[in-house]
Amino acid sequence: MTTQTPISSPAPARALQGILCVELGMLVFVAQDALMKYLLPIYSIWLLLFIRSVLATLILVPMILWLRGPHRLLTPLWPLHAIRGALFAVGFSLFYAAFPFMGLAEVSTIFFSAPLLTALFAAVWLKESIGKHRIAALVIGFIGVVIAINPSADGFELVAILPFFCAVAYAMGQVLARQVGDRESSLTLGLHTLFFSGVLILPMGWIVNQLVPATHDVVHLKLAFPREALDDIPRLALLGVTGMLGYILLSRAYQVASASLVAPFDYTYLPIATAMGYFFWGEVPPTATYIGMVLIVGSGLYLGYRELRATKDSDDAALVGESVFPPAAPPLTQIPDEENKWDQ
Repeated sequence: MTTQTPISSPAPARALQGILCVELGMLVFVAQDALMKYLLPIYSIWLLLFIRSVLATLILVPMILWLRGPHRLLTPLWPLHAIRGALFAVGFSLFYAAFPFMGLAEVSTIFFSAPLLTALFAAVWLKESIGKHRIAALVIGFIGVVIAINPSADGFELVAILPFFCAVAYAMGQVLARQVGDRESSLTLGLHTLFFSGVLILPMGWIVNQLVPATHDVVHLKLAFPREALDDIPRLALLGVTGMLGYILLSRAYQVASASLVAPFDYTYLPIATAMGYFFWGEVPPTATYIGMVLIVGSGLYLGYRELRATKDSDDAALVGESVFPPAAPPLTQIPDEENKWDQ
C-alpha cells in the first residue's frame, strides 16, 4: 500500500516501465516469502526479521547518502516512524507465525484485506469522506475476508486470524503514513520503518518466549541463534537482498507511473503466491480461499477506481489510499519526479 502525491499521466514508455517494475517486484516478494517459509523450520521468526532489517539498513544508508536530494537519514518525523516500525514488527511476526500452519496463498489472501482496513481507518480517524459505493465495497471485501478465514470449517484453528491481525497493524501504519505524506521520500520511509522494526523485533521475541512455551508446534517462535546460521549466511543474506530488491523495484514503479495505474498489478502477488505454494509444497488452497480472494481483490480494485475518480473530479490532489502493497514490505511515499535523483 502506498500514499503519494499524484503526478501527471505517464507517457507510454514510463507506464510500461512502471508495470514491468511492479510485476518484477511482486515476483521478488513472493520469492522472499517463499524463502521465509523454507527457513522457518530452521530459524525463528525473530532472527529472520532481524537479519532482514539489518541487511536492508546496510543497503539503504549508503544509497541515501549517495542519492541525497529529498532522501535523508535524520528526520524530525522519527516518532511516527518508530510507531510504524513497531506496527511493522508486530504485524509481520504474526504474518509469518501462520506460515507453518497455512498455505502461502491462504495467508496472503487474508493479508490483502489491508487496503480495505486502511480505507476504513482513514474514514474513522482522519475523517476522510466515504460514500455509499465505498461502504458497499468494504462490506463485500470483509465478507471475502470472513470466507477466506473460513471459521465454519471443521479444521478451523485460531491461527487463521493471525494474517488478519497483521493486516490491521499494517493498515494502522498506513494511516500514520498519511500523516507523513510527501514530507518523506520512499527510501527515508523504508529505512526508518525497517530500522525501528529491527531494533524492536528481538526484545519482542524475548517477551513472547516468556509468555508462550516453545513447544514443537511453535518452534519457529523460539528466540534462538542456531549454529547453522554461520554456515547459512548466503541464504540469510539472500533473504535481505530479495526484500530490498523488491522494495526498490516498487519504489521505481510508483515514481515513474501513477499509483492508479500500477496499484492493480500489485494483486498479481496472489496468483504468483498460489502457484509457488503449489509448486514447492504441493499446497492446494481450499475453495473458500479462492472465493475470498475474488471478493477481496474485486472490492480493493473498486475502491481504487473510486479513489481515482475522486482524484480526477477534485481540484485538490487526493491520496490514493486503497492502492495495494505486498506483504512484508514498508509502504512507499511517492515524490514528484523532478525532485528525485533516481536517474543520476
